[in-house]
Amino acid sequence: MDEKLITRLESAVGRLEALSTGGGSCQVNASVNGSDAAAMGPSIVAFDDLILQYVNRVTSVAEMIGGQVLDVSKIIEEAFNVQKKLLVKIKQTQKPDVAGMGEFLKPLNEVIAKASALTEGKRCDYFHHLKTVSDSLAALAWIAFTGKDCGMSMPTAHVEESWHMAEFYSNKILVEYRNKDANHVEWVKALKDLYIPGLRDYVKTHYPLGPIWSATGKAFAPAAPAPPPAAHFSSKTAQSSRPTQGMAAVFQEISSGKPVTSGLRKVTTDMKSKNRADRSGVVSITEKESRAVPPSASKVGPPKLELQMGRKWAVENQIGQNNLVIAECDAKQSVYVFGCKNSVLQIQGKVNNITLDKCTKMGVVFKDVVAACEIVNSNSVEVQCQGSAPTISIDNTAGCQLYLSKDSLETSITTAKSSEVNVLVPASEADGEWGEHALPQQYVHVYKDGQFATTPVTHSGG
Repeated sequence: MDEKLITRLESAVGRLEALSTGGGSCQVNASVNGSDAAAMGPSIVAFDDLILQYVNRVTSVAEMIGGQVLDVSKIIEEAFNVQKKLLVKIKQTQKPDVAGMGEFLKPLNEVIAKASALTEGKRCDYFHHLKTVSDSLAALAWIAFTGKDCGMSMPTAHVEESWHMAEFYSNKILVEYRNKDANHVEWVKALKDLYIPGLRDYVKTHYPLGPIWSATGKAFAPAAPAPPPAAHFSSKTAQSSRPTQGMAAVFQEISSGKPVTSGLRKVTTDMKSKNRADRSGVVSITEKESRAVPPSASKVGPPKLELQMGRKWAVENQIGQNNLVIAECDAKQSVYVFGCKNSVLQIQGKVNNITLDKCTKMGVVFKDVVAACEIVNSNSVEVQCQGSAPTISIDNTAGCQLYLSKDSLETSITTAKSSEVNVLVPASEADGEWGEHALPQQYVHVYKDGQFATTPVTHSGG
């Protein structure tokens, strides 16, 4: 630990001691980003220490990597500092209405948009690093939680779910750099620690039911006149033909006055076909999303994410959608994913069966499956099992990455007419590296003793 960190740690300890000796109020001559010392409290001091312990570790490792990894890590630091300012302001301000909430959260929105903008355009060498950060910053949306009916998960659960989505890309970094550069592996570990346990435990301790607004504070007065929604983002983001993703999408929906997490496309009870008057169960696609579909997609069917007859989740023709979520499901239902490209689907509950058919560059993250996960007629897909799966079958597929959890190591994997199938398994140690295993696609058949004996072809060396 260098002298700078030691000095900041001693300062934090001093503030905590001042709080304890002052009967809960701050008596020390300190400030939080320019706010009065009186605005501080245990929750603000703890957030400052969160930055000291976890955010600084991310940026320190990023400095050894440099380039875009350092740039996006500085955005993380900026985003957490902005959230700290908002937490101080919340202690002094009455809860605003929906329109005021969007304006209140605008500073955080603008920082998150920077990370989202870095993932657009031509892919760079550090694309997976950028996507990991962009998706993980959605965790900071916990501050927008206003109650059980706001459409969001509880704050602690929201932080965990956001990291699980980002982990899809962070695992790719671990696989790519585990034998090349230890700094990238350490960066991923530092980033994960920032959210779990860092931010998760902070929110669980201080704000388990969401932000606590002041009942006697000043009313929030939005700046007037309010700019049009497009002005909330940088010109690069506003002009992009792709829909805003992750955290930026959450705050854009807040600014528009819509439900807090409508941008995450989370399926709720009223969206199920059995509860809809038109019985279609289709989750409507916004005008912005429809514009994001390239002209070639018009030749295929319309995008779907719906529960059909209470039994089958149909996820079809989704293009460039990285925030697809099926939250309310049960072990009697199946999930059928067809014709999707460049998208990521998260299945948050146990289902009976999962099928991927004719998908390209599609990612699926699921917890538990009762029967099997099937991948057919697909190209360049990635599937992550976070729980258990008795059987995983891969048929007529070129390029498949399977990530198994410790609970799914005994799964039976069958392949047919498939190539480039890699299975990644976790290390036995908690902080160990993933092990990658390429399943054979070539075999030798030898006629012996009246029958053919078949053995896989193995290749030595790298």
